[in-house]
Amino acid sequence: MKKFTSLMDIIESRTSVRSYESREIEEDKLEYILDAFRKAPSAKNLQPWKLIVVKNQKIKKDLAIACNNQTFLEDAFVIIAACADEKEAYGRMGGYMNSYPIDIALALEHLVLAATEQGLGTCWIGAFKEKLVKDILDVPEDVRVVALTPVGYSSREGSRRGRKPLSEIICYDRYI
Repeated sequence: MKKFTSLMDIIESRTSVRSYESREIEEDKLEYILDAFRKAPSAKNLQPWKLIVVKNQKIKKDLAIACNNQTFLEDAFVIIAACADEKEAYGRMGGYMNSYPIDIALALEHLVLAATEQGLGTCWIGAFKEKLVKDILDVPEDVRVVALTPVGYSSREGSRRGRKPLSEIICYDRYI
């Protein structure tokens, strides 16, 4: 397993993994990444989330179909569905929106970076049919499925994708 020297090293090493080995994840590693999710900040510390960790092969196959037939999901050791209870989240972020999408994004990124640190691969899945995912996982109607990620050992090196330079995305004192 690669040894990381800094958080930036972990961030730069993360890739979207779409090919997984069939081997199990050690229970302590799985607990570690789930705990990283739990420790993330949320608006007003309301923590309006619940994770569903799917190990069952039939359910993983059904989820792959619900995720626009992304069959590589079936090969990961687990698929994690990140859900949010809109009623439990802070409802006035910026004076106009509910915090749950941001709360989940922050927490799931904690999980993704912790997985990278542990030598595990992930892939943020936003392409899915929420109604199908909810039906498969028995998610209540008033709870939102925000994102999913497979987690497992990568069977091949992920590719790096370019990033815009800071000069294109940063402005100071006002939006330019």
